[in-house]
Amino acid sequence: MRRASRLALLLAGACVIAAPLAVPAAADTLEEALALAYLNNPTLEGARAQLRVTDETVVIQRAAGLPTVDTSGGYTEFIAQGGNSFISPDRQATANLSLGVPIYQGGAVRNGLLAAEYRIDAGRADLRGTESSLFSQVVAAYMDVILNEALVGLSANNVDVLAVNVEATSDRFTIGDLTRTDVAQSESRLATARGDLRTAQANLVAARERYIQLVGKAPENLQPPRPLGDLPADVETAVDVALADNPDLIAAQQLAEAADYDIAVAGAGRLPRVELVGGPGYTNYLGSLGTVPGSGTVADQDSLSLQAGVRLSLPLFQGGRIAAQQRQAGARAQAALEQVVAAERAVISQVRAAYSSWRASNAIIASSQTAVDAASLSLEGVRAENSVGNRTVLDILDAQQELLRAQVQLVTARRNAYVAGFTLLAAMGRAEARDLGVVEDSELYDPRANYNRVRDIIWDWQRDPAPVTRSTRTVDIPAADGDIPGTISVPEGAGTGIVEPMGN
Repeated sequence: MRRASRLALLLAGACVIAAPLAVPAAADTLEEALALAYLNNPTLEGARAQLRVTDETVVIQRAAGLPTVDTSGGYTEFIAQGGNSFISPDRQATANLSLGVPIYQGGAVRNGLLAAEYRIDAGRADLRGTESSLFSQVVAAYMDVILNEALVGLSANNVDVLAVNVEATSDRFTIGDLTRTDVAQSESRLATARGDLRTAQANLVAARERYIQLVGKAPENLQPPRPLGDLPADVETAVDVALADNPDLIAAQQLAEAADYDIAVAGAGRLPRVELVGGPGYTNYLGSLGTVPGSGTVADQDSLSLQAGVRLSLPLFQGGRIAAQQRQAGARAQAALEQVVAAERAVISQVRAAYSSWRASNAIIASSQTAVDAASLSLEGVRAENSVGNRTVLDILDAQQELLRAQVQLVTARRNAYVAGFTLLAAMGRAEARDLGVVEDSELYDPRANYNRVRDIIWDWQRDPAPVTRSTRTVDIPAADGDIPGTISVPEGAGTGIVEPMGN
């Protein structure tokens, strides 16, 4: 009865991935994990801040085409006067206000603004790419925890079954029904299974820690995820969608457009510049002027002036600097164009590989399920035949190992199918928070909100609040372990020194 109950648990554990199960109320879902990562992951928060950095480039570029106002003041003490000075002040105070209004700058401002706008579009696409990449990592980490919990369960069950087998083999050896070789074979398989369990537990710890790193909390009774939707019917459709919507490709295209305008910006350095200039000036001699010679009249102690004019500058020779800068910008534009092709190739490769992996994993699931059913039936048959002397103990051990391999392949294929399917959606540009609905609309980060906020700010003394950390830390989360529900840890050196299944 004990062996039969363990086998039932084992088969149930083999179907844990992507199968509907009754779970405790405290269980975590994939949607909750994605929402936590969306709201608290430092990589994503950093990418949003970096986009806000890019937003400011429009303000900076536009400022070069706006009027500038400067003021200056000074105080001077005249220590010694020239001998031919008829009216010599002892001191003076000055105040000046200068106004500059750019009229023409060779198109540098206009083209710089257009380049900045394209870079902002590229930054928004980069943010989308960061988000979908993070979600792909979270999905992989989520499924890895489920997979490794299943593998620990399978390994623990295998240890339990082999321990019972060693006990039974030893008993039969005692009464002379089996040889010492049979006992040694059973003990060898048990020792190997215990090592495999330790490896599975270590892999589970690594998977849980990876989950904590990405999500910001420890995994708790993870539920099987809901089936993926909107997967393409064929690889050609997937590639077409990806070429239109993949954020990495869109970012590369926008950067190439920006680089093209940079060529014109660099060339503007050889063109004329026209600027309106002017402003008032005020001088006060602070009562230090004497009388006007020959009149006896006290000279005016202050004066006010106003000037206005046009300044034209035309570069004639700059040592080849402008030509070099324009060639440099052209080379960067060439590199950006090549990056578009490289991004396109990468997208096509990623989509085709993910689609192939998804289809292959689904096929492996079907064949592995058949293999599990057949191996389970085979194991029971070998045991029955052994009881009448037609099979050896080694045959039983081999059948048990074959069943375990089939179960491991099944749960692994289920994990791989889900991860490959999500990776495919991400490559197609359809795996972001807005697509998946993991947070409320009010919680979605709007990349245009900050741009709209700062675009028209021209006041130099405007400041944002001091930056603060928005993502959550994980230093207070306890270290993960390799235990799963239904097992307990046996301290090192006690008993078998490995995880043993609970129950009788």
